[in-house]
Amino acid sequence: MGSPLILASLPFAIGIVMLGLGLSLTVDDFRRVGQYPKAAVVALLCQIVLLPAICFGLVLAFGLPPELAVGLLLVAASPGGPTANLFSHLFGGNVALNVTLTAINSVLAVVALPVVVNLSAGYFLSGGAALGLQFDKMSQVFLMVLVPVAVGMLLRARAPEVARRLNLPVRVLSVVVLVGVIYAVLYAERANLFDYFVSVGLAALGFNIVSLLIGYGVPRLAGVDHRAATAAGFEIGIHNTGLAITVALSPTLLNNAEIAVPGAVYGIVMFFTATGFGWLISRRARRSVEPSTANPGPI
Repeated sequence: MGSPLILASLPFAIGIVMLGLGLSLTVDDFRRVGQYPKAAVVALLCQIVLLPAICFGLVLAFGLPPELAVGLLLVAASPGGPTANLFSHLFGGNVALNVTLTAINSVLAVVALPVVVNLSAGYFLSGGAALGLQFDKMSQVFLMVLVPVAVGMLLRARAPEVARRLNLPVRVLSVVVLVGVIYAVLYAERANLFDYFVSVGLAALGFNIVSLLIGYGVPRLAGVDHRAATAAGFEIGIHNTGLAITVALSPTLLNNAEIAVPGAVYGIVMFFTATGFGWLISRRARRSVEPSTANPGPI
């Protein structure tokens, strides 16, 4: 990234996004996991264990260049984005479960991100230990992820009227920030953009579709109801790509614009696939509850 101003503003940008998340959370959102134990455990296992493993297989299958492979794995390790809550609401998911999963995933990301990035950088990159996100930098991820969330939650608890007034402006600003960060990545890499989309576009699309299907399908196989499975599907399929891009670009973390490209591509693709996915599962759910009129039976 050529602009020092953009680089310096990245932690503040993700801080705004995470602050917006915090304004929508309460302590009860963490406690609520007890109300949906099976759905929460299955979704979190899919997010933390299954998704990185599948992503690793996909980057090998597509033969991605090393930096793009690490970038897509970074997306896999990122928690669900706040946008998942919106999609879940639009398509009849259990939004309370979404909020709970987002809250827990944001905490777990402080550990999951360094683990996945270190392993993937060590495997794909020569000298990966120098580029990878080291454990001694977990405090920086902590500051970017958890501190703004905690500030937002504190504001909501102690000054609910202030939090209410800030909620919409911060949400709008979060969207603007995400779009701006994606644009900045694509603009900085514009000379190689076509090659990047050719290289990582299908892999990002495939990973996004698989994430949505696993997020919905595995909970359903485990006996979770449709609304909770819908919430899990969006939570697992819609990642916080702003966080992934920030970690990739930050000079004190990965400092690599090429690693940020899969996050930018995924951030564009996921809105279209999530819309199609939501339409399909909503239609299927409606069909399953419609009373049959073909054979009304004896009167």
